[in-house]
Amino acid sequence: MLALSIVAPHGANIASGKKTLEVRSWLPPSLPIRDLLIVENGRYLSADHPVDPAGRAVALVDVEEAHEWQPDEVLAACSGGWEPGYFAWRLSNVRPVVDGPVLPAQRKLYEVDGSGVLGAHCG
Repeated sequence: MLALSIVAPHGANIASGKKTLEVRSWLPPSLPIRDLLIVENGRYLSADHPVDPAGRAVALVDVEEAHEWQPDEVLAACSGGWEPGYFAWRLSNVRPVVDGPVLPAQRKLYEVDGSGVLGAHCG
């Protein structure tokens, strides 16, 4: 299953429907992405720290499209401010994962074993 890590509290914001755009400096290799697993973790991942073993599955989403992030989209991204040069991924068909399994959070898009997610309750 394809996954994307999100630093807390934004995974929960996605699961609740508050955050409808994910802002990244890169575009996904292809669209749409169906059933993308959102893994929330506690710290920003970098080249020096590329994995956080304490992530948690919080939602399944679809990414229908991505575009250049616009100044009027700050609220939808739950961001503290706008900067040029980023891309907004529009999140749809959000399905919260209740009591999702602990999974490692990694950089970029990555594969995880989704069997524990399928056993969790999607609300």
